[in-house]
Amino acid sequence: MKDRIFACLICFLAAIHFDATSQTSGQKLTLKQAVEAAINNNLLVRQTDLQMEAARVNVKQAKANLLPDLFASGNQGVNEGRSIDPFTNSFINQRIGFGNYSLSSSATLFNGFQLLNLVKQNALTYEANKMDLQQQKDNVTLNVILAYLQILNNTELVQQSRYQADVTRKQVERLNTMNEAGAIAPALLYDLKGQLANDELSIVNNTNALNAAKLTLAQLMNVPFQQNLQVEQITADTLSLDYANTPGTLFDISVNQLAIVKAAELRRQSAQKSVQVAKGLYYPTLGVGGSFNTYYSSGAMIDLPLNTEVVQSNDYINVNGSKVPVMTTRTNFSSQKIAFADQFNNNYNTSVYLTLQIPILNRFRAKNRVALAKIDLRNAEIAAQTVKTQLGQNIEQAYFNMTASRDRFTLLQQQVLDFSESFRIAEVRFEAGAINQVDYLIAKNNVDRGRVNLITTKYDYLFRSKILDYYQNKLSLD
Repeated sequence: MKDRIFACLICFLAAIHFDATSQTSGQKLTLKQAVEAAINNNLLVRQTDLQMEAARVNVKQAKANLLPDLFASGNQGVNEGRSIDPFTNSFINQRIGFGNYSLSSSATLFNGFQLLNLVKQNALTYEANKMDLQQQKDNVTLNVILAYLQILNNTELVQQSRYQADVTRKQVERLNTMNEAGAIAPALLYDLKGQLANDELSIVNNTNALNAAKLTLAQLMNVPFQQNLQVEQITADTLSLDYANTPGTLFDISVNQLAIVKAAELRRQSAQKSVQVAKGLYYPTLGVGGSFNTYYSSGAMIDLPLNTEVVQSNDYINVNGSKVPVMTTRTNFSSQKIAFADQFNNNYNTSVYLTLQIPILNRFRAKNRVALAKIDLRNAEIAAQTVKTQLGQNIEQAYFNMTASRDRFTLLQQQVLDFSESFRIAEVRFEAGAINQVDYLIAKNNVDRGRVNLITTKYDYLFRSKILDYYQNKLSLD
């Protein structure tokens, strides 16, 4: 986790550094760089990555549940007054210290394969979360591509509007000279000046739209906005206008390739394993365990022999009518406390046991758990089918949008050629005085409008094609 956080921080700083220095060095931002920065800095991607990490931990825990457990415990205390000596089990009336220590372990041998199925369930959930992360990255990628192409589109519109203004400005300058010489009516000049104002307004509007697109891309990359941001050109002119795959073919490919479909299918499989986990509650549970226990008491004493001596006992014998005491040998002892280590070794006991739990009546908990798991499975099946249905509809809509954009692009290419030739002729005739400014402005507006439509349609077609590439999991950033 620390490595991932550090990597994200490095990518974030690198993206900011690139954004701040690329313009001064003359370097242009590429689509690949924009996508990488957006993915590395996107908070939803980071959250999805954390969810995936949590799912991975769940898998590790599910596997660890198959292992035995091991616990150690101990307590230490002091007894005051009358109490039972834990060493001799006799009543004493003194202050003693005591301690109890134990070590225990247990393992599940069989519980209806709940543990094994839980491992498989969590593993499938983890794989689904990995697909969620990939889907989140794909969403960011498509949004960045759209913003990137919008910058290119607006850049060309700015260039086109400047070109339009330059053409009009030259005519205004020519007519201004003629007006000063009294060669034309002033209305002709003012008509063209009004057209020049419209062209300059288009420059302002398109420039604002370009800056808005740059702002959108900067926000997607989660970096500070730079108005002088420059992006590398991507051309749509070399695109093939014949898309090979049909919607049906695209659907068949996407079902096996897209992360969103894989995630839904993995969650359906995870729900199936959840049903098997719940069914395990119907089976007995067999376990094995063992323990080690020992104790200590400060009142535990041991008598050690010191010496022996002959002493008079209480018994006697009758000798000639006299009582003669009986002598006996007595051993003298010295009491000492038993050491902690000796008590620890001498007082221990061990146990090994098997446990068997047979579910006879558990308040229908197993039955209801299975029922809920089957409901979750049905929901997962419906969700997976919904994803496929929506995917098919989205592909059909995307294919329709692509073909419509392609047809408009093809027609506009020819239209621009025709209007360009018409305007060239009209410009020559207008300068020769063969037509009035109304006819000239009509021809100019036609070609200007056609070029603007062609630029917009060109990048719309490029984006539509990228969407279809995404459905085939072959989205190229080059």
